Amino acid sequence: MRITRILAQTTLALGVSLAGVHMAHAELPADKGIGQTVLPFPPSPHRAYMIDVEFDSFVAGRVIVIDPDQKKFLGMVSTGFAAPSTLSRDGKQLYSADIFYSRGTRGTRTDVLTAWNTSTLSPDWELEIPSKRSESLTQRFGLSTSADDRFVYVYNFTPSTSITVVDTQAKAVAGEIAIPGCVLSYPVGKRRIASLCGDGSIQLLTLDDSGKETARTQTKFFDPNAEKLVERAVNVGDTFYFTNTTGTVHTLDLSGPEAKILPTWSLVSDEERKAGWAPGGWQLLAVAPKLNRLYVLMHDAHEAMKWEDPSNTIWAFDLKTQKKIATLSTEGAPIWSLQATSDDTPLLLGINVGGGMEIFDLKSNKHTGTMEKLHKTATQILSH
Repeated sequence: MRITRILAQTTLALGVSLAGVHMAHAELPADKGIGQTVLPFPPSPHRAYMIDVEFDSFVAGRVIVIDPDQKKFLGMVSTGFAAPSTLSRDGKQLYSADIFYSRGTRGTRTDVLTAWNTSTLSPDWELEIPSKRSESLTQRFGLSTSADDRFVYVYNFTPSTSITVVDTQAKAVAGEIAIPGCVLSYPVGKRRIASLCGDGSIQLLTLDDSGKETARTQTKFFDPNAEKLVERAVNVGDTFYFTNTTGTVHTLDLSGPEAKILPTWSLVSDEERKAGWAPGGWQLLAVAPKLNRLYVLMHDAHEAMKWEDPSNTIWAFDLKTQKKIATLSTEGAPIWSLQATSDDTPLLLGINVGGGMEIFDLKSNKHTGTMEKLHKTATQILSH
């Protein structure tokens, strides 16, 4: 009986308490600022978009929007399963290629391309696309745009590989282009796409204004039996930079009708190679185009099959002289992925594996701070 009375009294007290809370909340006016903040346009070139695929729950990811100058969290958009994302060239859209299932984790699959407004962080439009989008960790060129923003290219893997071409003016699928044995969609100018192939070649495809293929060339690029080339390249215009896992840089000039293979060069000297230095990380390269510099995550104890491990050390290279000009470093959680902003006073942004973001001023090559507790398992940073 005593227990019953205690439970009854506790329940009554809890009911009164909750009623009071409900009444108190009912009296508060709605906060008009929640979910209604509009970010300025045009966006700052330093505004960053961190893609968090969330390893613990791949079914839903997010893109976190950050002001690294003010070290301020600006907002977030919710995306589908491990959704690759990219920014339009005009700064108006953030695109994500989302996968959803009718029962959350199972059921009928639906793939959509979502066009998020970069000011309101809400969808401007979405389009259902073929259910073929590659299901992998997000990386550059899994989703990309043409130079004039007319087309969005979605990389597919089923396991056959292809590219879905989306016309952003018509908001319709323009077609699908087969790229057998090749991966990713490296955008070249207004109407061309390159893909890296397993036989060591590079394919260069030309499209017309309707998004249909009109020409294709294939050029031998590297020997896949002799080295492992990392597909996660960076570019300055139509020049693309790749590295292999031991530090040899391979450069492609895609400005002409066929790919032009430029001479290779090394990130490491003979002495540095003997000491174990080699590149590593997920998005291990970044480029600051206005400075014409390449930034590379480096390991001082390279081990085979561990080249994707994070690092606290970044080397900076002058792309004209191909010489190392600076070393940047942090002392906290190591960095997994890099992104450099494209303006005259660029920042280098690094995803650390502890849930934060490292910030470097590239004019001085100084580490200027860390933003903590931003993400769970981010893989990539975008900037305008």
